[in-house]
Amino acid sequence: MTTGDLVNIHPTELKFPFELKKQSSCSLQISNKTGTQVVAFKVKTTNPRKYCVRPNTGVVLPGDSCNVTVTMQAQKEAPLDMQCRDKFLVQSVIVSDATTSKDVLAEMFNKEPGRVIEDFKLRVVYIPANPPSPVPEGSEEEGNSPRTDFATSQFDDHVSRTLEETNEKSSEAWSMIHKLTEEKTSAVQQSQKLRQELEMLRRESSNKQAGGGHSLVLMLLVGLLGCVIGYILNFRT
Repeated sequence: MTTGDLVNIHPTELKFPFELKKQSSCSLQISNKTGTQVVAFKVKTTNPRKYCVRPNTGVVLPGDSCNVTVTMQAQKEAPLDMQCRDKFLVQSVIVSDATTSKDVLAEMFNKEPGRVIEDFKLRVVYIPANPPSPVPEGSEEEGNSPRTDFATSQFDDHVSRTLEETNEKSSEAWSMIHKLTEEKTSAVQQSQKLRQELEMLRRESSNKQAGGGHSLVLMLLVGLLGCVIGYILNFRT
């Protein structure tokens, strides 16, 4: 805490959680330590384009305090060694009891004879947005050690790859079975069709006297039917 005759300021450093391409904010509390007088304040920075201060001016009643929010705009790159040279200046001055926040002007903080102005300089500190949690002693014995976690991760990756390969092989096997089933069904249908044609030829040959030519065709069909039936029997086995 920074303290003077008029106000107390907390904290003494503006700490911003730093993360690329994301805004970050922190709070500043200004407390009036006088018992009877109203104090006006103004917050200035060396880099006004980088920071947004709300409110940047105001008044604090005796014994009261005011919270100021400072927002750092999203940064595209991190500074070297996470060091920041930006500074903030908080000025305070005693004003009349009737003064409101809308009445605070820049001229009130000009240094003139008989006017007491307190200046407090605050520096900016960057802290990691997600700092690593410390590992307590004995954690490797009581819990999972980093080596165990790494081995578990490797095992999970191996299992995932094995499952993917198994699924691919199963898919190929089902595709082959489906194809063979279709070929089998087609062969059975062709066999049934040949049987029907053979039966029709038998009937026609029994009703006609010209048996020489029909007998030859009948023999050819019987032979063809035998070949198809043999193919089907071999396919099933």
